[in-house]
Amino acid sequence: MQKNKLVKSKSSIIKSRILNVCGISGFFLLWQTLLWTGVLNERHMPSPMKIVDTFVYKLFNKAPEGAVLFDHIVASFQVALTGFFLAVVVGVILGTSMGWFKPIEKFVKPLFEVIRPISPIAWIPLTILWLGIGVRAKGFIIFFSALMPCTINSYTGVKDTPEIFINIAKTCGASHFQIFRKVALPYALPMIFAGVRISLNSAWATLVGAEMLASNVGLGFLILQGRQFSKADIIIVGMVTIAFIGFLIATVLTKVEERFIKWRMG
Repeated sequence: MQKNKLVKSKSSIIKSRILNVCGISGFFLLWQTLLWTGVLNERHMPSPMKIVDTFVYKLFNKAPEGAVLFDHIVASFQVALTGFFLAVVVGVILGTSMGWFKPIEKFVKPLFEVIRPISPIAWIPLTILWLGIGVRAKGFIIFFSALMPCTINSYTGVKDTPEIFINIAKTCGASHFQIFRKVALPYALPMIFAGVRISLNSAWATLVGAEMLASNVGLGFLILQGRQFSKADIIIVGMVTIAFIGFLIATVLTKVEERFIKWRMG
């Protein structure tokens, strides 16, 4: 029985991979076909091979914007990960505290609900006044973008802790803080990790806007320079690089999540 399940599982994985490859291949085939038939103009939408050529070119050449692709990636990592990791730390602490401790919830939640609807990009003018145009300013925009989903998910995860778990812990003599640490936090882990993943998406989505703050290097700067030079291939290379790096980080987060919450998946 176990062997049959294993065979079915492997077969399902293989089918899934085949469908993934077919979907991606079909997309590129459609893209190239639209170019061949003249529906798309290659000046505005370069061919897949042109994108690959530009990607390889930017690995070793600084023209036209003055930096190789690796320099842009490092600069963007510095900005995005600084804001992202700070947002995760603050968001998890703030969200879980709001979800468990009533005084903190009553004190913080109204202010949080007022600030939450404001777009991260709307903070750019104030950020320039407060922090100038350096890494700290860009990191703050990323921080604000990533903070909200992480805080909300952490808050919801703790709030949804089943009452029966709490009552059992009380019966065993656990203190309010012990219940928070040993019951509520472990139960909230899936929601917390989901919030971290959403925060990562928000951080990368805000990257271009953050790097509009007078950057001279970074993936967002690369995209903006591609627009300035009317080079669609450079724009797409920047977009694809952001997407690929985001995918890699999300994959790592998923593996970490699986390791931490195996008890939840059983």
